[in-house]
Amino acid sequence: MAKFEVVMPKLGESIIEATITKWIKNPGDTIEEDDPIVEIATDKVDSEIPSPVEGKLVEVKFNEGDVVPVGKVIAIIETEPGNAGEKEEATQDPEDSTVPPAEAEKDKQEKTSKAETGEDSKETSKEESASEESAEEVKNTGDRFYSPLVKSIAKAENIGQQELDSITGSGKDGRVTKDDIQSYLKTRSEKPAEAPKPAEKEKAASKAPAKASQPQVSAGSDDEIVEMDRMRRLIADHMVMSKDVSPHVTSFIEVDVTNMVKWREKIKDDFLKREKEKITFTPIFIEAAAQAIKDFPGVNASVDGYNVILRKNVNIGMAAALPTGNLIVPVIKNADQKNLIGLAKDVNSLANKARNNKLEPDDISGGTFTITNLGTFGSITGSPIINQPQVAILGLGAIKKKPVVLETEEGDVIAIRHMVILSLAYDHRVVDGALGGQYLQRMQQILESFDVNRPY
Repeated sequence: MAKFEVVMPKLGESIIEATITKWIKNPGDTIEEDDPIVEIATDKVDSEIPSPVEGKLVEVKFNEGDVVPVGKVIAIIETEPGNAGEKEEATQDPEDSTVPPAEAEKDKQEKTSKAETGEDSKETSKEESASEESAEEVKNTGDRFYSPLVKSIAKAENIGQQELDSITGSGKDGRVTKDDIQSYLKTRSEKPAEAPKPAEKEKAASKAPAKASQPQVSAGSDDEIVEMDRMRRLIADHMVMSKDVSPHVTSFIEVDVTNMVKWREKIKDDFLKREKEKITFTPIFIEAAAQAIKDFPGVNASVDGYNVILRKNVNIGMAAALPTGNLIVPVIKNADQKNLIGLAKDVNSLANKARNNKLEPDDISGGTFTITNLGTFGSITGSPIINQPQVAILGLGAIKKKPVVLETEEGDVIAIRHMVILSLAYDHRVVDGALGGQYLQRMQQILESFDVNRPY
């Protein structure tokens, strides 16, 4: 019998770990190839890991709730000879691991050499000592915030709380970024740097704006306490972080979309018959948003310290509801390069994936601008929160029939028109009211000049 090691796969370019949420299979279960073994969750998406081979699950290495680094063995499957090769120990494709085969072999030779000279035992002792020193989990201190990525790197490199607090941060309010900690590691000495002296910390703290503390809340005897699920906690933290990082400003504009509504009503049945896809208003708004971004690229950007990164790609995220009631933002890549048929297919595919919890990490990564449909449940407008690290988010209100004054050659008349209010929330560090207003005005021009006879 051969043994096959199932490792935590790489789930995205920036993802270095995942949480095991549920074991679908238990030790002793017979498994077919591609059977889901375990459900995992990252800060971006939930997914299942399928079995690469058929056999029997003989061991699981981690419990539900454990956070596991990418490339770590999480389970052992016993296979019949021939199913996973003739070797006694079979593993997944090296591409799924974080250590290339050549480096693994080199590491093995170095360990053998060190063991012969006694160096290995010395290094092990050092590593154990360092591990003990940094065994405490680093956390946010009174005047410093550390992102989950920075905490993960600190944990992997045995950087303790005191050492982490000593690293100079280049982010907002002295925040330590990924680049800061990686630069520190390149010049890191064997002895951790000393933490700032109390006087220096007090001086630095006096320059940083004071943060409001959360009020103490107590529940009454008849109240029900419902704990937030993992995704709701992530959403809550992300929203608070966004409001803390970006000074939000929201501008509004009312748009006459009568021609757009009439056009969709006219072609929707033929569109469904010909393209086997429903045509909703969402891809039409995405098409207009992408076109307006080409005219005003300043809203398609990110902020890095005092640098503004103008994104070349126009990757538009659309906020979608999950079956749990939580929200997620699938991303339509290169939206400016797709026609309405392509946009409609992408919108329908991603919405269907979201409803069925089938989104992949790539489906929700790389967004540069976000659209959220506030009118889904009748809201005429709203002020959305920016999806970091973007600098703007477009809100779509409900399309409503309203009496509107129209200017004609014979004079002003009152007519019933389909109207919608668009709201743009933007990061006032880099997007001023002029740019925000110009972008919305361009959206208005595009939508109000919609050709009711246009082909699709």
